[in-house]
Amino acid sequence: MVFGTFDKLHPGHLDFLRQARTYGDYLSVVIARDKNVFKFKNKIPGDGEALRKEKISELELVDKAMLGQIRNIYNVITRNKPDIICLGYDQRVDAKELKKYFKGKTHRLKPFKPEIYKTSKMV
Repeated sequence: MVFGTFDKLHPGHLDFLRQARTYGDYLSVVIARDKNVFKFKNKIPGDGEALRKEKISELELVDKAMLGQIRNIYNVITRNKPDIICLGYDQRVDAKELKKYFKGKTHRLKPFKPEIYKTSKMV
């Protein structure tokens, strides 16, 4: 299972999904809700949540795409029970809170061409 905004789908997103796919044979993608993107990043995504979910769903790498939860962002983990969670190199996660909902393995994925692309804001 992976999490992200996936606004304006680009090669970095595809690399992230390819890396995650190597950790299992089924890839679930949780797309951040518009309200949560604003809450955590203080900006509104260029593409709305429905369009972002549709674009992710169309990818062959992805087995299941779903919108995340608005109130408790961790409930999607409890409901779907993934074996592994892959996190982006720049995703901020409250490790203590995550452990309340997930006892499995987590993997931190590598950045996409870090010598060229830099993340301006941490997620």
